[in-house]
Amino acid sequence: MKITKLETFLVKPRWLFLKIHTDEGLVGLGEPILEGRARTVAQAVAEVEPYLVGKDPTRVVHHWQAIYKHAFYRGGPILTSALSGIEHALWDLAGKAVGLPVYKMLGGPLRDRIKVYKGIGGGSVEEAVANAKAAVERGFIAIKTGVGGPRPARIIETPGFVDHVVERFAAIREAVGKEVDIAIDFHGAVSPQTAMLLIKALEPYQPLFVEEPVQCQNVDVLADIARKTHLPIATGERIFTKWGFREILEKRAASILQPDISHAGGIFEARLIAGMAEAYYAAIAPHCPLGPISLAAGIHLDASIPNFLAQEHTTFGEGYLKQPFTFKDGYLELPTGPGLGIELDEEALADKIGHDWRNPETYHPDDGAAIDW
Repeated sequence: MKITKLETFLVKPRWLFLKIHTDEGLVGLGEPILEGRARTVAQAVAEVEPYLVGKDPTRVVHHWQAIYKHAFYRGGPILTSALSGIEHALWDLAGKAVGLPVYKMLGGPLRDRIKVYKGIGGGSVEEAVANAKAAVERGFIAIKTGVGGPRPARIIETPGFVDHVVERFAAIREAVGKEVDIAIDFHGAVSPQTAMLLIKALEPYQPLFVEEPVQCQNVDVLADIARKTHLPIATGERIFTKWGFREILEKRAASILQPDISHAGGIFEARLIAGMAEAYYAAIAPHCPLGPISLAAGIHLDASIPNFLAQEHTTFGEGYLKQPFTFKDGYLELPTGPGLGIELDEEALADKIGHDWRNPETYHPDDGAAIDW
């Protein structure tokens, strides 16, 4: 079997899908996307195409190493996002070639179903509570909220701001009870001067984890925060490859790692990251605010690692896949088909082709300064 062509296409609301075609008629699916940079990543994939055409797609790790090393400039969000989606599609082809799900090619499943959590959104306390209740009624046993302050956080915050954040989280906890996991995402948009104030105030309500309490590049501050609280610190959606996660683990900056399978290097690279994390007794909660191909890649990783915590998602594939993922009682069933175990619904996709999604442009209401979103 030889690769004949790589094909990318923009898919609403903000995704980029990849098909790798072969001379035997098998097609591999991948999701190489960097949010807000879909066309840039598509071009990066096109630049890799001449290397892959004519080659055996089942040499997945060999191709990963060649694409990564021959770029000369290592890593970064564009290269590793393009490489991640290509790697998904190569695994999909390898699995289809031998008739096995990817997780069986990685040693077989360690669990029978995959715990997923639901982002609840909602700006006001009332909206957040209503969304949390709706998620639990739908069957979710784990949810995630944001800081939800009355405004974007300032560098140094007031007691009133801290109280508002805590009251909102406390209201969600009260609404769903003590047996539902509730994570909170600071989104790297809170300063080190304010993050620890919020974390200390949230401790009585026991969040599942505190995600990106500060910018993930600020590893020493993350480590300082992790030492000062008993709450698990999570990070990783903007970290790439095993080399990027090494410092996080060595400095004990987080005990929950969140590699994005469409950014960090793909399925096998995330498997290596999970192995490193296991040696530090850290857990894996893959990041996935993307489409169903990225989610499928995450599920195969989740099934094949011992230190899996929970999987993020935005869609179960309705309107994109011929057979969306099956959700029941807070868990997804493992796909049983070969490769990634999914098939695109081309008819349903027809009206979803193309988008011009851009990252939000956010400015602080106090003075108009550009801020993290």
